[in-house]
Amino acid sequence: MIRNLFSVLFLVISLHAFSQVDPSLKQKMDFYFNPTLNAGYNLGNSIKKNQNKDSYDYQQNIAPYLPNDFTYGISAVGGYQFLPNFAIGTGLKYSYIDPNFHMIYWLVQPKFIFNPGDEAFFIDLTYGAQINRSVVSSSIFWGVKAGLQVAYSKRLSQEGGLVLEGFRLGNSSTLFIGLSYGITVFSNKNYTVEGID
Repeated sequence: MIRNLFSVLFLVISLHAFSQVDPSLKQKMDFYFNPTLNAGYNLGNSIKKNQNKDSYDYQQNIAPYLPNDFTYGISAVGGYQFLPNFAIGTGLKYSYIDPNFHMIYWLVQPKFIFNPGDEAFFIDLTYGAQINRSVVSSSIFWGVKAGLQVAYSKRLSQEGGLVLEGFRLGNSSTLFIGLSYGITVFSNKNYTVEGID
């Protein structure tokens, strides 16, 4: 038993000692902050044209129509990357969906990172719950974003991506597809090649 443990320990130390990984680069951002802008197109706009926008029932808190053709939003997420391919963050998102729909959501965002470092491909899964009062309350939001994060300086990367967002607004729901642009500020200056002194 002890002999097997020593064999496994020797193998792990050997793999680490002879690996080709550059020890000056860490494969984690550690703490990060990610402000992002996004704009999207309403995939349900053909349904919207057949609905009566003036028939809102304030007593039932039901929106019987889908919002505008376009939406835009801004989010700010802070988190921690504790594995090379996984990080989790939380933050706030503001979405303009319609002149009467100014929504603020509290977010939880797991982030999956492939090829971490200078040109990382990432997938963000986002869930949000409405925290402000608007024409509707208790709205929920979900989103999927896939994109590329490109190193810009020691502690800064730019990112762009394709976004799919869904909103539940009272008894209605809608789906938007769009683009996003953001920056990521991180605490580990050795995460990318820009940080090597």
